[in-house]
Amino acid sequence: MKKSFESYSSFVTSKKGRWITVAIWIAIIAVFSFVFPQADSQKNEQAEAFLNDVPSEQAAKIVEENFSTNSGIPALLTWYKSTGLEDEDLTSIQSYVNELQDEGYDDVTIPPFQQIPLPALKQQVSEDGTTFVLPVQFPDGMETKKINEKLTSMKEVASSSFSSDPFEASLEGNSLAVRVTGPAGISVDATELFSQGDLSLLIGTVIIVLVFLLVIYRSPILALIPLLCVGMAYLMISPVLGSMAKADWIDFDSQAIAIMTVLLFGAGTDYCLFLISRYRRNLREEKNPILALRKAFTFSWGAIAMSGLTVVGALLVLLVADYGSIHRFAIPFSVAILIMMVASISLVPAILSILGRVSFYPFIPRTPGMKAERAKKKGKTVKNERNQGRFGNAIGNLVTDKPWVVAIAGIVLLGILASFSTGMKFTYNTLDAFPEDMPSRQGFTLLSKHFNEGELAPVQVVFEADDEQTVLDVGETLQDEEYIANVKQAQQSEEDSSLYLMEVELSMNPYSNEAMDRIPDIREAVTTNLDSENVWIAGQTATQYDTRLTVKDDEQLVIPIILGLIALLLLVYLRSITATAYLIGTVVLSYFSALGLGWVILHYGFGVDAIQGFIPLYAFVFIVALGEDYNIFMISSIWKKARQMPLREAIKQGTVETGGVITSAGLILAGTFMVLTTLPIQILVHFGTITALGVLIDTFVVRPFLVPSITTILGKWAFWPSKLQPIKEKQVKQKQSE
Repeated sequence: MKKSFESYSSFVTSKKGRWITVAIWIAIIAVFSFVFPQADSQKNEQAEAFLNDVPSEQAAKIVEENFSTNSGIPALLTWYKSTGLEDEDLTSIQSYVNELQDEGYDDVTIPPFQQIPLPALKQQVSEDGTTFVLPVQFPDGMETKKINEKLTSMKEVASSSFSSDPFEASLEGNSLAVRVTGPAGISVDATELFSQGDLSLLIGTVIIVLVFLLVIYRSPILALIPLLCVGMAYLMISPVLGSMAKADWIDFDSQAIAIMTVLLFGAGTDYCLFLISRYRRNLREEKNPILALRKAFTFSWGAIAMSGLTVVGALLVLLVADYGSIHRFAIPFSVAILIMMVASISLVPAILSILGRVSFYPFIPRTPGMKAERAKKKGKTVKNERNQGRFGNAIGNLVTDKPWVVAIAGIVLLGILASFSTGMKFTYNTLDAFPEDMPSRQGFTLLSKHFNEGELAPVQVVFEADDEQTVLDVGETLQDEEYIANVKQAQQSEEDSSLYLMEVELSMNPYSNEAMDRIPDIREAVTTNLDSENVWIAGQTATQYDTRLTVKDDEQLVIPIILGLIALLLLVYLRSITATAYLIGTVVLSYFSALGLGWVILHYGFGVDAIQGFIPLYAFVFIVALGEDYNIFMISSIWKKARQMPLREAIKQGTVETGGVITSAGLILAGTFMVLTTLPIQILVHFGTITALGVLIDTFVVRPFLVPSITTILGKWAFWPSKLQPIKEKQVKQKQSE
């Protein structure tokens, strides 16, 4: 393998091979872009939430097959006037409904409110007289894009029915206002929110990477090289994913594309820097830039490939998840990282070979001899360079001279931060992820304040009963429960006379954790009156309850598999059980620390009551997989140096040598994830914050302090059971004398 990669590096960096490599990339991108659709055109915002049937989905199917419930995707047009709805306002709404029906929305169910006498219509207004709901039903399976088009058309119709546009009217004023909420409104807002963030996210990510690279390396050419390579990788990834989605092999939505973009630029830049940093170091020792690049490639390719495969493997594990949005991350993300990894060991060395030392202009690295010769030509003397590694040397000395103090302090610090993660609270309500001024969230707030919250999403209970008395008993039992506000009259199935449907309105927000906790109580209350255990519960509350259970099950399945896979990869690469154990242990500790610190910042700093329930699993995959990258890069340097010098010196030099590149890579990766916090989508804000903190903890605590100090404490046992034995100091002196 070593000889094969030496031959490969010789080809990629040769005068002919480097141009062939770049040409192949350009040709593939051109062909793929022409033949295959782009990923953005194949997004699916209505993919299945669950891969396997869960109780709420089974119940929904029974309801659909056996009962007439006007199934579809409802949009709730919530009308509001702070001073109270007047007869004139209700008449205008009736005229608006009449115009909507005249427009001929054949596939949309619009209730004929214009035919209802005004006194009867006024009875449907909220008790305080301020709010009225017009329900509009879209067909099941209608794409969000189509729903958005029809809602947009309905908004345009309003301009002729009202003196001022009620969809744009402020809720604080005295004019009539309307907000679209319900499943249809929420779906449209979610799609629009993510779509608006795509371009701003891409621009923000590019800017943050460019700024960091310019500040760290002070070279405009070098700053553009990683961005160029990541950009070319992205141009290949987009049609690859688009073709796979068009063939129905994979599904992804706007959220997945947003996170993938950040991951690609962050991780991709890291892989580029692993090679660039070593190349710059070699240029200070080697006059021939091609030879310096080949040595850098030989040194770095293993760590780059291992890092990439670790992330790809961790992402592929998500295929075992049952929750749809988690499962759908697997293929798009792993394909993106795999292509980026290939680019970093092909396209990056080829471009560096073409540019040579010019890549680092104006701070071009030169050998001492080249500096002396250059100074002689200019008639100047060579200036002594300031030791730029003093801080790194201080850390290297600290972790090798006082390893126990450093290790204990690091573990205690991370342990304290991790303890705060036990107090985290989670939510599974989609609306909690929206900004407060989003129309669907405003509409939901109006409904919550002015109607019984349970009316927004009734719980549908289906059960089997032999007689009417049993049905009445079930209704009475449910009505007696304090958490239930109202129980509607049972509906008997025409298909199966033993089946009954009873709609239950909770006395609380049906999207809350408290409401989800009541699903088992409802089941128990119903079964106490039945001889059969056949009870099915549908509705949004039941769906969220199943979501919570499914995500928890996925966590218990995915996390151990990812840890096992990473352990296997580390064992193969390092051939050390000991090192594998503490490398995984430190990254897991940093993960829980990031959760704890993230919760402290979000909850106590920004008043966040709960974070989305998917975030711990999302964050685990990225923090552990990407954090292990830095450990691999540093420990591989220590391993190689341990063959040439005493272990303590190898640890010190390995820590110093990799410190700069890992610090810069960590700052860039954390910065790209922090770009997510600029979007008005709370799930991405929370995810970006926690993941960025995890990367920073890995960069500034785990990598420079914890791992080297533990390696020093373990000494030769860090290699166990590998046959690699650190060289002793007297052997070094003997080699030097020889």
